[in-house]
Amino acid sequence: MIKQLFTVFSLFAALDESLEEVSAPLRPQEPKSAISYDAEEVKYSNVTANVTLAGTLTLPRSGKPSPAVLLIAGSGPIDRNETVFGHKPFLVLADHLTKQGFAVLRVDKRGIGQSTGNYDVATTEDFAADALAGVEYLKTRKEVDAERIGLIGHSEGGLIAPMIAVKSNDVAFIVLMAGPCVTGEAIVYAQEALISRAMGVTEEQISHQLDFQRQVLSVIKNESDLEKTEKLLREIVAKQLVNLPKEEQQTSADAMEAQMKRCNSRWFRYYLTYDPTISLKHLKIPVLVINGELDSQVSPKQNLPVIAKILEEAGNRNYRIIEFAKLNHFFQTCETGSILEYGKIEETIAPVVLDTLSDWILEATTKL
Repeated sequence: MIKQLFTVFSLFAALDESLEEVSAPLRPQEPKSAISYDAEEVKYSNVTANVTLAGTLTLPRSGKPSPAVLLIAGSGPIDRNETVFGHKPFLVLADHLTKQGFAVLRVDKRGIGQSTGNYDVATTEDFAADALAGVEYLKTRKEVDAERIGLIGHSEGGLIAPMIAVKSNDVAFIVLMAGPCVTGEAIVYAQEALISRAMGVTEEQISHQLDFQRQVLSVIKNESDLEKTEKLLREIVAKQLVNLPKEEQQTSADAMEAQMKRCNSRWFRYYLTYDPTISLKHLKIPVLVINGELDSQVSPKQNLPVIAKILEEAGNRNYRIIEFAKLNHFFQTCETGSILEYGKIEETIAPVVLDTLSDWILEATTKL
């Protein structure tokens, strides 16, 4: 029980692959043979942060400048392929889009893979600055049509994409894949209930977990000193641990260490109170918003209606919102939306989603 209280503590928590061991998984959508486009290892700088970003740029062999897309990953120490549970969503997405005629840049987060910098002290705002540097880099490539550069953000990336779009006139369109539009605190509570129900947790247990989360989030919001916060969090956790059988207490206490550090971090503090509507209400460019019906991490019911309202009130006349039936947070065809299904499913991204993305981007860039 105590471990569950922290497993969904953050909307964008780096998913712990130990939750589901995957042995030699079948991933049929990943490119296995010779590709019909060029793939180049690239590096560029976010000069203001003294960070070098490393990634892969895939380019159609069209012989002319192509529309381009920068992929922005969800939370956690994610590599350029957004690798999680044996899946590589951004590899599959880049492969599909490049075959459809789009240049695609996917990048290791700062401090991850071949990128420099310190991941542990970065916030969403820092990752947004890194992504903006990616847009600037794409503008320098002769193979890219600088007038038709767009962003595709997944999860936390869907939070970042609007932040960049309102800062840069060089962003021509954006796609939000399971992007949030309410504060992190609101998402955390919804996520706790949805994931727990998908895992078969009783309503009584869920109520207990939500009460526990409220105590923890209250400390994080009201105490700015990290050391004092850690002490208070340990006191709250200790009260929970004493209710467990003795043989489970040490194991559960060990499991809490990494989770407490994640919650008592600059990233989590920023995310907890950031209001995505600040950027969304200024978007005038084409926007595609997609969500899975069974997404237990970013609820379509909580987010899609609000996004639609904000874009409508902002006077945006070129947006589309789609909720895909039977798909989860990673846009896989699933049964319940539980995080425990992710690694078991062979499909990385439902083909209907891939086709929808490429068709919409083609339409959006043709009109530019």
